[in-house]
Amino acid sequence: MQASPAREKASDNPAGTLQVQLLRMGDPWRWLALGWRDLRRAPGVALFYGLCFWAMALLIGWVFRASPEYSMAMASGCLLIGPFLAMGLYDTSRRLERGLPPQLSNSLTCWDTQMGSMGMLVMVLLVLEMLWARASMVVFAVFFDTGMPTTAGMLQAVARPENWEFLAIYLLVGGAFAALVFASMVVALPAMLDRGSDALTACITSMRVVGLNLVVMLQWAAIITVLVAVALWWYGAGLLLVGPLLGCASWHAYRCSVGDSAVPASTIS
Repeated sequence: MQASPAREKASDNPAGTLQVQLLRMGDPWRWLALGWRDLRRAPGVALFYGLCFWAMALLIGWVFRASPEYSMAMASGCLLIGPFLAMGLYDTSRRLERGLPPQLSNSLTCWDTQMGSMGMLVMVLLVLEMLWARASMVVFAVFFDTGMPTTAGMLQAVARPENWEFLAIYLLVGGAFAALVFASMVVALPAMLDRGSDALTACITSMRVVGLNLVVMLQWAAIITVLVAVALWWYGAGLLLVGPLLGCASWHAYRCSVGDSAVPASTIS
């Protein structure tokens, strides 16, 4: 059977362009299965990154309870670290895919050749986070004209039926920013690691993937949301497993969405 044009290798395309591929509805579950296989083949690396994700969740939770006013600053710090941790998991899955042994030391420094692009990407994430924080404050100011409620008061306030309109608008605003981040980042980091793409090309490619496969990527976003929500249920301990699982699965999402790598295995040390 002749391969469809959608499965054309990216290496056959002009330099600087990445071939976006059509996806099927069952692909996200296949990515999870492949991610789980990678975890079983690299348990030590997975445990290290799982502990990192769990530690960040515990730290943010502790700061939120002790000093809520510093929560955004702490979240920003974790946002700076998150992409580098994700890169390590992508590198692990990439090595396994090419028949190379996973190495924690390599995964911790795999991003060093992409510092410029990584820095730009992190700056974009920080700007989006600040815009989301400002939009959230505006929503609070509109609905709570007597002042910002305390942490405990906020949880009680949103549970009241008269404040459900506030909750709906707050979730709508937050969802819009989350959708923008997801669309621009879902395959951007793996593309930067695998192809050496600059940040702009990687983000545009990510948006093309989402635009071409909207229903499938919405399913993938829903799976990520549910898994993370479940993982956070008991002091975030589920991130020990879910964090590395989603990281490795995201590599396979990129490989399925963008195509065969133009980087031969011999170039990966």
